[in-house]
Amino acid sequence: QVQLVESGGGLVQAGGSHRLSCVASGSKFDISTVGWYRQAPGGQRELVDTQTAGDIRSYAPAVKGRFTISRDNDKNTVGLQMNDLKLEDTAVYYCYLYQRSSASSFWGQGTRVTVSS
Repeated sequence: QVQLVESGGGLVQAGGSHRLSCVASGSKFDISTVGWYRQAPGGQRELVDTQTAGDIRSYAPAVKGRFTISRDNDKNTVGLQMNDLKLEDTAVYYCYLYQRSSASSFWGQGTRVTVSS
């Protein structure tokens, strides 16, 4: 059973930086696509940043140049470094893993990031 556990949510001032982390278990992490989605209040869940096993990255235009994903296949972790945070980055952030072998997607429970002015 794949489990994803996020950490690092909290309250951050606009313009500041923050880092989220996610630990995965029960998966073939090194051959999976991993990353982050988010859901703002009243909004749909949307892509933030993902990285394939071959290090191909997909990210939302809104976070370009501000957010950076990183993965550690030895520790089964994926991180999201968020810089120059904006009010519109306020959302629940979900860790994501796509297991190609079973064509299955898995989600963490979510961690809330609130950006204040």
